Amino acid sequence: MNVDAVRHYFLDLQQRIVADLERIDGQPFRGDEWTRPEGGGGLSRLLEEGAVLERGGVNFSHVQGTKLPPSATAHRPELAGRTWDAMGVSLVLHPRNPHAPTVHLNVRMFVAHAAKGGADAWWFGGGMDLTPYYPFAEDAVHFHRSCRDALLPFGGPELHAKYKRWCDDYFFIRHRKEPRGVGGIFFDDLSEGGFDRCFALTRSVGDHFLPAYAPILERRRDLPYGERERDFQAYRRGRYVEFNLVWDRGTLFGLQSNGRTEAILMSLPPVVKWRYDWKPEPGTPEALLYTDFLIGRDWLAEPVATPGS
Repeated sequence: MNVDAVRHYFLDLQQRIVADLERIDGQPFRGDEWTRPEGGGGLSRLLEEGAVLERGGVNFSHVQGTKLPPSATAHRPELAGRTWDAMGVSLVLHPRNPHAPTVHLNVRMFVAHAAKGGADAWWFGGGMDLTPYYPFAEDAVHFHRSCRDALLPFGGPELHAKYKRWCDDYFFIRHRKEPRGVGGIFFDDLSEGGFDRCFALTRSVGDHFLPAYAPILERRRDLPYGERERDFQAYRRGRYVEFNLVWDRGTLFGLQSNGRTEAILMSLPPVVKWRYDWKPEPGTPEALLYTDFLIGRDWLAEPVATPGS
């Protein structure tokens, strides 16, 4: 287990992603380096009120603690009470244009240290998922094919199908009975096959993020929109807030472990609306999201569309 190599990769990934987003947006990300009193710290990179990104954050953190919080031991009760290390990169991008989807990426490693003479427990996790407002089928197909390509060397189509189902299940807003978006891939507790394989798989997911998302953002950034589209975008962003604050294990872990609140909540969109029991009119562009996209489609089975449609 080479923790230093993992840390170096995560920092490099953060810098590569930020550099490409700065190229697309034309404005620089601010940097906020922080330390955590209990141990560790991180580097938050943030852009607000950009030309393309209304809000975007790309976080690196490497923190330590003396006792695992409940959210980390819910599925591993035997690890309760251990000291721990957690590191990773987490990002959420909220474009200004309602035709450009929100996106989330996370890649992480966790180590639960054993008592003297025992064996440490370690695992990787991560994934990426897409949340459109005015969706395009070609964007969903492209994103899911990129996710598949990231996993093919490590388990073929079967592994991708497993991680896609995991993503669909994880990012399901239970109290709304609807998915957060059109999905992607998600994995956790990955240690099967040894450290080298698991680290390589995690690197592949991280390295496939820009090819998966940047072409979509560049295709949609300048499409025309008006107040109607911005209003629906703000309404649907409310679902993003609900999931992150109610169900997301990463948010809960950060708050329960006394993490940096500003970095943890950087995923939240800047402008959000709620309405009481609102539903779009049938046949409208807004209704299309519900009827054609938030339905668990097999995007790999879709034909390849011509970009720009």
